[in-house]
Amino acid sequence: AKRKINRKYIHMFSLFAGGTGFISMYYINNPSYLIFSFVLIGISWGSILSMPYAMLSSAINPKKMGIYMGIFNMFIVIPQIIAATGGLNYLYHVIFGAEVINAMLLAGASLIIGGLANFLITDKKVISHQAEDTEVLS
Repeated sequence: AKRKINRKYIHMFSLFAGGTGFISMYYINNPSYLIFSFVLIGISWGSILSMPYAMLSSAINPKKMGIYMGIFNMFIVIPQIIAATGGLNYLYHVIFGAEVINAMLLAGASLIIGGLANFLITDKKVISHQAEDTEVLS
């Protein structure tokens, strides 16, 4: 028997979990309870590292996979470079008033917006994957 895996909804749920994890940090007063926030963020992180690539690889021409994956990866790497070279310091001091929790709230809101953006995905090849019962579901 085959089961359909809906990548779109799995990724959306994972992003919502991460957004909830980041936002919950604002409301948790006891550091011991932050483990729940971190679990939710970890669920999101696992999806962020794999699902966009799985969805993209199903939608593009296999002969041009390297080109498209490279371009896609630039949209991940360039913001990381900007953050690492001081762009994040500007946000931290000027926009957030040096309050780290505000950055966590922005991260949470961004993940939730990203989850909602999954509703814009309509390509059927991207959304689902037929898996055998014996196949590892990812």
